[in-house]
Amino acid sequence: MNQDRAPIYEALEEFRRKRVIPFDVPGHKRGRGNPELVKLLGKQCLELDVNSMKPLDNLCHPVSVIKEAEQLAADAFGASSAFLMVGGTTSAVQTMVLTASKKGDKIILPRNVHRSVINALVVNGAVPVYVNPDMDKRLGIALGMKISQIEKAIEENSDAVAILVNNPTYYGICSNLKRIVELAHEHGMMVLVDEAHGTQFYFSDNMPMTAMEAGADMSCVSMHKSGGSLTQSSILLAGPAVSPGYIRQVINLTQTTSASYLLLASLDMSRRNLALRGREEFAEVCRIADYARTEINKIGGYYAYGKELINDDSIYDFDTTKLTVFTLDIGLAGIEVYDLLRDEYDIQLELGDLGNVLAYISIGDRMREVERLVSALYDIRRRYKRSRSGLFDHEYINPMVVMTPQEAFYAQKEEMIPIRETNGRICTEFVMCYPPGIPILAPGERITQEIIDYILYAKEKGCSMSGPEDEKIERLNVIKENSTY
Repeated sequence: MNQDRAPIYEALEEFRRKRVIPFDVPGHKRGRGNPELVKLLGKQCLELDVNSMKPLDNLCHPVSVIKEAEQLAADAFGASSAFLMVGGTTSAVQTMVLTASKKGDKIILPRNVHRSVINALVVNGAVPVYVNPDMDKRLGIALGMKISQIEKAIEENSDAVAILVNNPTYYGICSNLKRIVELAHEHGMMVLVDEAHGTQFYFSDNMPMTAMEAGADMSCVSMHKSGGSLTQSSILLAGPAVSPGYIRQVINLTQTTSASYLLLASLDMSRRNLALRGREEFAEVCRIADYARTEINKIGGYYAYGKELINDDSIYDFDTTKLTVFTLDIGLAGIEVYDLLRDEYDIQLELGDLGNVLAYISIGDRMREVERLVSALYDIRRRYKRSRSGLFDHEYINPMVVMTPQEAFYAQKEEMIPIRETNGRICTEFVMCYPPGIPILAPGERITQEIIDYILYAKEKGCSMSGPEDEKIERLNVIKENSTY
């Protein structure tokens, strides 16, 4: 296909030139009704914030320019079909789960999934079969799924309908995706891949294998993360074995009927940019990330990890664009370094957890800004280095699953129990640090003292916590003690 085209953008430009009088929504009427918003975002932006109409197609049932844009996206990503998503990759992940499963169906998945996966299980009542990932004992992070773990899960759950894989994880770790697909298909199971952090894989010859190349049935890529589109825009990809018409029906269960054309145009234009220039741009991204990794490791005390971690199993491959830095050896939690960089050096990182910080390197980054980051990390080590005694040394705790997420979420509950008094109880809600958005607790899991200590420690260190009904995260909702389960 002609990847020079950007049909949604072209249709919007044609629409703007015609100066059509608006007696439809949105009510700001090309910005005239909200001059302060025009001042903030600009006249052209508001002129293109329009509603669905015949010349611009409709995302719920595309037949013209949106359909063509999706066909171009499928071609660019090597998929059989593609769907533009305006509810973020959260919406795309949930679509994958809802397409592949229904109430009572089993899905094999790693427990270190994004909350959106478990949210989908709350909605449709599918049953998670968790593969608890190995841990890197030094870095304290969860790794990928081992093939032996997948084989065991399939053997014990031959009636499962799908396997879901993170590829890559937030930290850049990839599983043996090709072999997982082969195993799943041998047993009649679909493979769903959360590629939120892997857009760049599709536009490089030197990065880990993509889901579509591996033969996965569905995957989702967060174009706004590393692909250059606007925040909240994403693309859902599908292989030939999944009906695109059915996927569209599932999407329309939850996605808005008032799709933002700013988001759609950004996806269209970003796809065009990556199709035409992506390989060149991501080669530069890799060069910048490798330079930063080398310079940070020269400082001492930090560890910016990379392909040396590969073990051909739980770390089958590694995404070198993820500049993740282990900080505990300078005596600071990752979140402490994250806060120092923002508050004292005006540098905003993507993630700070209890042991690591993550600098997200992508197509908009420049070498001089990376050099500022390296210099700031050197200065933080010089000024703040101390003993690491008393610091938590891991990010992931294997859960004790008692009930399905749906059963627990809707069960009778005792509300707002002080968190220190919940040891041994079954949680009915989520608790997580965001980012990365991987639940520390999910509905249906038993609360342990280790989990309580972890949550309190993460709060103390300043992690951004979310999930529970109690916004202060001092209390949790738990299953009533006399409930049957």
